[in-house]
Amino acid sequence: MRVVIAGGHGQIAQHLERRLALRGDVPVGIVRNPDHRPDLEANGAEVAVLDLEEASVADVAAVVEGADAVVFAAGAGPGSGAPRKQTVDRGAAVLLADAAERAGVRRYVTVSAMGAATGGAGGENDVFNAYLDAKKAADDDLMARDLDWTVVRPGRLTNDPGTGRVQIAAHTGRGEVSREDVAAVVIAVLDDPASSGHVFELIGGDTEIPDAVAALNA
Repeated sequence: MRVVIAGGHGQIAQHLERRLALRGDVPVGIVRNPDHRPDLEANGAEVAVLDLEEASVADVAAVVEGADAVVFAAGAGPGSGAPRKQTVDRGAAVLLADAAERAGVRRYVTVSAMGAATGGAGGENDVFNAYLDAKKAADDDLMARDLDWTVVRPGRLTNDPGTGRVQIAAHTGRGEVSREDVAAVVIAVLDDPASSGHVFELIGGDTEIPDAVAALNA
């Protein structure tokens, strides 16, 4: 399986690249900074250097061409202001979907955020509100498309080692989940075509990841 990952140098993306490469799949990480190439290559990933805030649909489609799936794992990051939430968290996600459609790649998995269902209305932090608004706009755009999409909305991310056990539901309630477990869930979703069309929240839990994903259709 060839999987193109937007935000290829992010922590979830790097866990995903390593896991895919270890089992013989071909991860392709899209990064803006060419200095990140050695890190991705060490993960076993191919590298596409492309600025998703500046690239055209044709530029991204050329990278996506021939892939089995795309994963949006990019983000403007906690130090960025509200405008970049729109250009990265929304704009780059929409660009990747446009490129996937142009390249004929139907499978699209996005790493969204808990709270994206409602956006940032009523919150006290303007930048975080903008982030949730951008994630909601990107998710809404994706769900309106004729693609085989899955929207994963993790709780608060940690760098703890993955446990392989999670809780998945339409609404889990607040909680934490390790970035490593998020990556493992993305792989389980990619492996399960029946997970297409699902939107779910994700936190740490007691259910083995393949079972938690399979239960989406129970």
